[in-house]
Amino acid sequence: MSMRYPAFFDKVRPIVLYDPLAEFLGAAQDGIIEYRYLDAVKLAGHSCPTVAGAYLMTMKALQALYPGAIPERGAVRVRLRDEMERGVTGVIANVVGLITGATQQNGFKGIGGRFDRRNLLYFGAGIDADIQFERVDSGAAVTVACNAGLVPGSARLRTLAGKLGTPGLSAAERQDFGVEWQARVERILIDEADNPALVVVTDAAAAPSGR
Repeated sequence: MSMRYPAFFDKVRPIVLYDPLAEFLGAAQDGIIEYRYLDAVKLAGHSCPTVAGAYLMTMKALQALYPGAIPERGAVRVRLRDEMERGVTGVIANVVGLITGATQQNGFKGIGGRFDRRNLLYFGAGIDADIQFERVDSGAAVTVACNAGLVPGSARLRTLAGKLGTPGLSAAERQDFGVEWQARVERILIDEADNPALVVVTDAAAAPSGR
């Protein structure tokens, strides 16, 4: 049985990167890897404003760091403002790490001193935004913040959300909830994707080396 999902997933712009490790090991011709929103959904196991925001923040940050060029996977250092255990920080980090290749100590150790993906992901950075992305080669850096509250859910979604406790939603209401929930995600990823107030990108000074 194949996976069935909302049609708008396929309309979200993909993120194309060059991965030298994938090229070296013959996993992708010319090292070109394409990530789609569906990949982030499969990783997280769900689609929500947090997953959508993490996907968009990564897309916008990479566009800013590599203007007119294909970003290099495994060559971007990522710093998240909050600690891993706080709120949805871990979910955001998983999506960002999927796309950029950045990991802590659990990533690929490299081959012959190349392709090391460790020590590229940090938490509790104390920055004035959600995430900072920094190019390892040049030190160019940007911060990004996602204001998902600018795209609220519908009145119907709010009504259904108010009934999530006891005794809960009926089968029909549960179906409606999912439809309305994804309608909000669609507005974030499709209708408002290029709204500069939704994902705010700011040039930033890189943090001290190693963090």
